[in-house]
Amino acid sequence: MIEAYSMATPNGHKVHIMLEECGLPYRAHNIDISQGDQFKPEFLAISPNNKIPAIVDPDGPDGQTISLFESGAILVYLASKVNRFLGTTDREKFNVLQWLMFQMGGLGPMLGQAHHFRIYAPEQIDYAVTRYTNEAKRLYGVMDRQLAKYRFIAGDDYTIADIACFPWTRSWKNQGIDWADYPHAKYWHDEIAERPAVQRGVEVLTHLRKPLVDDKAREMLFGSTQYQKR
Repeated sequence: MIEAYSMATPNGHKVHIMLEECGLPYRAHNIDISQGDQFKPEFLAISPNNKIPAIVDPDGPDGQTISLFESGAILVYLASKVNRFLGTTDREKFNVLQWLMFQMGGLGPMLGQAHHFRIYAPEQIDYAVTRYTNEAKRLYGVMDRQLAKYRFIAGDDYTIADIACFPWTRSWKNQGIDWADYPHAKYWHDEIAERPAVQRGVEVLTHLRKPLVDDKAREMLFGSTQYQKR
């Protein structure tokens, strides 16, 4: 039984979806980042960067328990565990990995900044809103051009690249995106959303998520608590 420490956020959804797609038994533990669960010693022991998600698998690759943090690393691990969603040849694997890195290094961080400055920032900073909204549009354009040529992000097969990107595109309105400008990405998004495992995955822990608007939540997520030495 894999223990998944997570929350109903885009990065959390990636792992929930992947676990559902793989058919692996797991137990989801809610880490309420609005209340500071991410700073507790027991969580830091498996996720030293104090970010969700993280997993603990008692049946690791050498038969020993393994813990992993960083959603991209978790997706690669799970894909390797079930020998699915990562391609079969070296060429296919490297192609999938480059699009996974596109999500990890670009799509996720930039859309996260768009969310922050468009929705959560305590003051409206026009420069930041414009910068990250434009970057969101640029990244959707990258996906749209790729999806004009292929059914899925890394080619004609559904992979962890799609599993990584999809949860972030569910919040397209918050990012200032008009789907009409990205028809190929919209078709892809809608197709992914119809997958039963995806539908199950995005519901995991959703009932426990609270609006991140109170003072404690803002302090836990954006205040000085983030930067305390631990």
